[in-house]
Amino acid sequence: LVAEDAVDEALINEMNDHMPTIVVKGDRLLDVARVFKTHPTLDCSYLRNVSGIDYETHLEVVYHLVSLATRHEYALKVKTDREAPQIPSVVSLWATANWNEREIFDLLGIGFTGHPDLRRIMMPDDWVGHPLRKDYEPLDPEV
Repeated sequence: LVAEDAVDEALINEMNDHMPTIVVKGDRLLDVARVFKTHPTLDCSYLRNVSGIDYETHLEVVYHLVSLATRHEYALKVKTDREAPQIPSVVSLWATANWNEREIFDLLGIGFTGHPDLRRIMMPDDWVGHPLRKDYEPLDPEV
């Protein structure tokens, strides 16, 4: 419903209760997310969780969506590069994404374009680096 090139991959995640999972291109995320929220059959009005993952070769953000009417669950994944990680914010669709996206920004360094208040949420403002990155080197390894 969005575009032929919007989806990179679609699969059934057997390890996660056979959850339908779609890997979406970053520039199409907002359009795909809007379909999941507003399409009458999908009706994903609830964003359960947003998480960020460092795979060393790339970074990824996963959105766990739920239809409260049907109790169906879906996962949307977006991959981004490590050097300038950036994807669109979904706060305009699900307000609950606000703090999740801030946490991912703070701990993994992924920027969310269009986020209304993208700033650190856990680490001090003057903290250097992103502690959940696999290549992160703490200033004091004892801590």
